[in-house]
Amino acid sequence: MENLFSENTKKLAPLAERLRPETLDDFLGQEHLVGKYSFLRRAILTDKLGSSIFYGPPGTGKTTLASIIAKQTNSFFVKLNAVSSGVADVKKVIADAKANMEICGKKTYLLLDECHRWNKAQSDSMLEAIEKGYIIFIGATTENPFISMTRAIVSRCRVFEFKPLTKQNILSAINKALTDKENGFGNLDIEIDEKAKSYFVTTSGGDARIALGNLEIAVISSDKVNGKIIISEENAKELCTSNNRSIDEDLYFDMLSAFCKSLRGSDADASLYWAHRLIESGCDPLLIFRRLLAHASEDVGLANSNALVVANSAMQAYLQMGVPEGLIPMSHAIIYVCMSPKSNSVIIAMHAAKEDVKNTFTGDVPAHLKNYNYLNEKREKYKYPHDFGGYVDQQYLPDEIKDHVYYVPSKNGSEASIHLPENKLNNSDKDSK
Repeated sequence: MENLFSENTKKLAPLAERLRPETLDDFLGQEHLVGKYSFLRRAILTDKLGSSIFYGPPGTGKTTLASIIAKQTNSFFVKLNAVSSGVADVKKVIADAKANMEICGKKTYLLLDECHRWNKAQSDSMLEAIEKGYIIFIGATTENPFISMTRAIVSRCRVFEFKPLTKQNILSAINKALTDKENGFGNLDIEIDEKAKSYFVTTSGGDARIALGNLEIAVISSDKVNGKIIISEENAKELCTSNNRSIDEDLYFDMLSAFCKSLRGSDADASLYWAHRLIESGCDPLLIFRRLLAHASEDVGLANSNALVVANSAMQAYLQMGVPEGLIPMSHAIIYVCMSPKSNSVIIAMHAAKEDVKNTFTGDVPAHLKNYNYLNEKREKYKYPHDFGGYVDQQYLPDEIKDHVYYVPSKNGSEASIHLPENKLNNSDKDSK
């Protein structure tokens, strides 16, 4: 219920909180989720949204959208933080939600911030309420829920991935703050350099909260000339010194691309530089590890299979050690992958096999490979390889593609010692021609 105290609280709240959108039409960004004809927008407007997990960087609207959903659906709305709440808090919310459903006929939305921080016991205490519909669960997290959350919760939710806000999204938030007379600075005489606005946008890293926070401090601390608040580019740069390594969406993906290409190009110096620059800009080191693991197979592969082992071991060490010590094994693995001989035979074989799967999905299993434990057919002659010294020439692929070869060893590193069987070798020569 709104009262004098809540009104005062709102006036004293940070600018980003005062300007928090209250309707879908005012919501900034995430067009891929709440665009005009999107599933999520239709589900919200028709009150058909089920339990969900909002996953993405901070300041991208996860909590805001959850609040809008609760207002749009005219439901009860409860907010908890996984860091400070326990099983007892959950049980109370569930009891209240059940009562609200029975007495008022209204659903209860539970927004759980930092939902990845809940342990298994806390998560399990919510399962029955979600299944019976007392609670519409909305988890908000900056961590990948498929990795950081219990499978039981994730399996009962739709996962929606939020992306960093675009430059235009951030600029719109700044302009709204400068013109809004009720919750922003519309009643103040402010002169702000367009380059200062641009700097606030660039240093936000796609986080509206950071941009509005910097703008608010600039308004409070900048000099006045004849009663007018002047915010220059120099003021913005001085104010954002602590954030001057933040990056926008385009630069983020460009740097990530540079890291991947440096790994593939065997340049350890560049790979280390881009990895640590990404981390300094706020990138989760686990994302670096994800790419490192992929490239250990994609670009090194069987030329040095230990590259995948080293990369995975480094990730496990990081998970145990954290920052900053965990960045040492990360750097170790980056150098190892860079210095390893390169072969892309694994990914070439994978794509070739997947292409054949699409084209021959109904291909029958060769008769001698079928499982005859439950069939009454006459068993075809299957040659047990160990009866022939470990290998025997026989057909394993469907008839339509029986001669297709996907994997061809490169002549690099350990892979040079791998030799295809004679029949495979002949077919690979045909394919290469």
